[in-house]
Amino acid sequence: MMLLRATLFTLRIDHPLKDDKSAATLPAFPHRIAVARKIRRTMHRERTLERVEHPRAPSAGCVAVGRGGSARIVSIDVLRGLVMGLMALDHTRDFFGTGGFNPRDVMEPALFLTRWVTHLCAPTFIFLAGLSAFLYGCERSAGELSRFLLIRGFWLILIDLTLIKFGWRFDVDFYRLTAGVIFVIGASMMALAALIWLPRWVIAAVALIMLVGHNLLDGIRAEELGAASWAWHVMHEPGLVPLGDGAKLYVLYPLIPWIGVMAAGYLLGPVMQLEGAARQRLLLLLGAAVTLGFIVLRTTNLYGDPALWTVQETWLSVLLSFLNCEKYPPSLLYLMMTLGPALMLLASFEHARGAFARFLATFGQVPFFYYVVHIYLIHGLAVATAFAMTGVLTSTPAIGLSLGGIYFVSLLVLVLLYPICHWFSGLKERGRGRWWSYL
Repeated sequence: MMLLRATLFTLRIDHPLKDDKSAATLPAFPHRIAVARKIRRTMHRERTLERVEHPRAPSAGCVAVGRGGSARIVSIDVLRGLVMGLMALDHTRDFFGTGGFNPRDVMEPALFLTRWVTHLCAPTFIFLAGLSAFLYGCERSAGELSRFLLIRGFWLILIDLTLIKFGWRFDVDFYRLTAGVIFVIGASMMALAALIWLPRWVIAAVALIMLVGHNLLDGIRAEELGAASWAWHVMHEPGLVPLGDGAKLYVLYPLIPWIGVMAAGYLLGPVMQLEGAARQRLLLLLGAAVTLGFIVLRTTNLYGDPALWTVQETWLSVLLSFLNCEKYPPSLLYLMMTLGPALMLLASFEHARGAFARFLATFGQVPFFYYVVHIYLIHGLAVATAFAMTGVLTSTPAIGLSLGGIYFVSLLVLVLLYPICHWFSGLKERGRGRWWSYL
């Protein structure tokens, strides 16, 4: 309504009616144009506070948000920025932590909870990728969206096997490859490029079967399938896939159920087109329902995770056992345990403002750039720290920092990343070429 009033006021200034008595109080015509332009600039700043630039989506139920296909929903960027900050904590622990310790040991509460809170990262990241795919195509044809997803998916897989692989190891041995989270995001995008042509109820059925039913496949082992074992590693069970001539690909993130997670994010798209209060209320209810469903199903120990929770010596260890769900591949309960709170966080960030929200949103606006740079930064800091401590230069340092030290380094990483990401965000916003959307 405020936007409508301001627009009418602007038109009134630019085109005053002769019989409008108030026109006499307006400034001379050249100044009216200046006032109109000032109002437009003010309204643009207000829209930026409400919604930072985000693409939108092509299917039924899509409602335009902002003008020209260029509105970003700030809550999405803040949530994505939050999980990326947690990702920095997780990867700092990988490079700076003590080797040999099991981060899922229920008898080590601080280490367990540090690892557990970072479980929010991959499911939320992939879910939001599907949601962003819907938002990206709001004013585009299905063909344009499908082509974008196909090309970007291939691009992500290529970068994961090359640039990101080098960042993790600082070596150029392409006989040892890993299909990590960026690989599965790319592969899921390519799958979504085909799924968007189907009716929404079919996409929903595919997502539901993958998310809810895939644990029925846990009893099937790749070695039982003989020559087809590689396909099972790619689809459901992490493991090595021979590529020929001695090269091997370790699949850490199988496609099932991650394709279903991205499809579920895509299906949520129309919800994000609702009016703010309705959207927030629906997200809260949906997130609470998924979280409550996790608690009830996990309590029964009947289905949803390959490992049952067990009675421990202390109540805290029992709670940790309850939360100790499988990530590789992610069980139904693992996904419910993470995506339920993620939906409630998305709702709570509906009116996120202030310096901290802007800090997180800056990371959330450049997720791919952030991911690549943060791997190189953390690994580089680990190499430099090990060299300072031992005088030995190695690409695989063993530092063994305490948990407190790991938290300190992860905060340092975020402080160092912020100006880099802020600069790139501005650069990307000013970019005019379509290729910027692939970065």
